[in-house]
Amino acid sequence: MKIGVLLPEGTPELLPSLKNAADWGAQGVQFYVRNPHYDLLNATDQEIGAVKQRLADLHLEAAAICGELGGHGFQIAAENPGKIAATKRIIAIAERRESPIVTTHIGVIPRDDTSPVYQAMLLAMTELGRYALQHHLRLAIETGPEMPLVLRGFLEKTDGGVGANLDPANLVMVQRCNAVQAVKELSGWIFHTHAKDGVNCRPCDPQKVYDAFAEGGFAQLVAETGELFREVPLGEGDVDFPAYLAALKESGYDSFLTIERETGADPGADIRKAVGFLRNLLG
Repeated sequence: MKIGVLLPEGTPELLPSLKNAADWGAQGVQFYVRNPHYDLLNATDQEIGAVKQRLADLHLEAAAICGELGGHGFQIAAENPGKIAATKRIIAIAERRESPIVTTHIGVIPRDDTSPVYQAMLLAMTELGRYALQHHLRLAIETGPEMPLVLRGFLEKTDGGVGANLDPANLVMVQRCNAVQAVKELSGWIFHTHAKDGVNCRPCDPQKVYDAFAEGGFAQLVAETGELFREVPLGEGDVDFPAYLAALKESGYDSFLTIERETGADPGADIRKAVGFLRNLLG
């Protein structure tokens, strides 16, 4: 397994910021396809080529690209044609940048696989999975909104181009789900992982949590309920990383552990420490 870094979502300029990943000691990098400061969805071939060259100059691999589109993911059928088209553009960008994985949130998968929401999400992801395979890469759905077995059942209904972006902290924080058990239940479907840690403060409703994220009302939800969960630096939360990494190895996973740290007083310092933390565990 290799150590990657997800550049924080607020990264001001992409090309200069890539050096941060190298300075932190990472072997690979993941970044958002767009944020308030740049938008690769409208990038020229020359601009994409500049990103590839910068990665090569820094001896960094393209671990993945984060294709977040916001909102409720693919839960709303009427919105899906536009989101499918945008995701296909992201897949094309990932192929040009030689990134093997596109990660994204797709919304909360219902437990009832006959529900209209489930079927709308399945149709969208099946189409996108096929498209991804045609372009020599794969889509990875980030864990957290549903329990691992629900996600696995969903993935098994697609055509193979869609898997999991296993984020153990999301599962701990929102679902109180043991990360080792999640690896076992998603074994064979783990395409990428986020190395993140966190703690759960009280039981919460995943649907309400992710609806609040989608609609910009998370602060109001916390004001009503109290603190629900908290992301913390690696090794300081409820993810048992030695056991988690051992489970990944046993499952056959042999790709990136991509550190995600968006909060805290100094995310860069936390990322640097996380690289050392993982390196020690990996030996």
